[in-house]
Amino acid sequence: MATIIYPSPIFGPVKSRRLGISLGINLLPDDGKICTFDCLYCECGFNAERRPSKRLPKREDVARALEKKLLEMQENSEFPDVLTFAGNGEPTVHPEFEAIMDDTIALRNRYCPNAKISVLTNATLITRDSVFNALKKVDNNILKLDTVNSNYISFLDRPTGRYDLEKIIERMKAFEGKAVIQTMFLKGEVNGYDVNNTGDAFVLPWISAIKHIAPREVMIYTIDRETPQQGLQKATREELDRIVCMLEKEGIKASASY
Repeated sequence: MATIIYPSPIFGPVKSRRLGISLGINLLPDDGKICTFDCLYCECGFNAERRPSKRLPKREDVARALEKKLLEMQENSEFPDVLTFAGNGEPTVHPEFEAIMDDTIALRNRYCPNAKISVLTNATLITRDSVFNALKKVDNNILKLDTVNSNYISFLDRPTGRYDLEKIIERMKAFEGKAVIQTMFLKGEVNGYDVNNTGDAFVLPWISAIKHIAPREVMIYTIDRETPQQGLQKATREELDRIVCMLEKEGIKASASY
């Protein structure tokens, strides 16, 4: 099982399948993982096997490290397409997430005003006002919604706390179109459980929820790296393209990463 743990608080830049040249901002320790999900497909591994010993980086340390990296890139005439909050788990768990976002926006405006700010979040904490308000400030708040089947979410995404699907969907809608929905499609079998969510039994109710949320865009993708759970398989290009076409027929902008 080859999993990835990212440096903190800044890593990259890296070439993202969906976002272009991305400079990563990791608000979690560099020696483990902290997440409100424990997904079977997570490239960082399972929570229990990646418990960090270090503390979260401080707000001022994040700002200092980001400014240093942006200055370095500027001196080399390199400019990121996007500053991406991602890394070793769920970025919105950081208690100073909103303040860090304000710092990041100020630094972006100073050093690379054409870069977008993106947040990859599993959306579990968007019911918190500070998280919601911070995400409203960014260019791309990319919110995870792998399905609208609660049993499937419990099996595949494995929330570590209470996960109220209806409340999450309503909060997604409250972004009033200023949000991107991100969904993992995959196949395979785990302990006798069929994890294929590419069929109509999963896709049609999910599209209905997407129409209710009315996001700016939907990004769908599949497994790209080795997963901690054996038995998972990539969705095919044809399966992803079919789902994109179904979304587009509903007037929803969509893209697929293979």
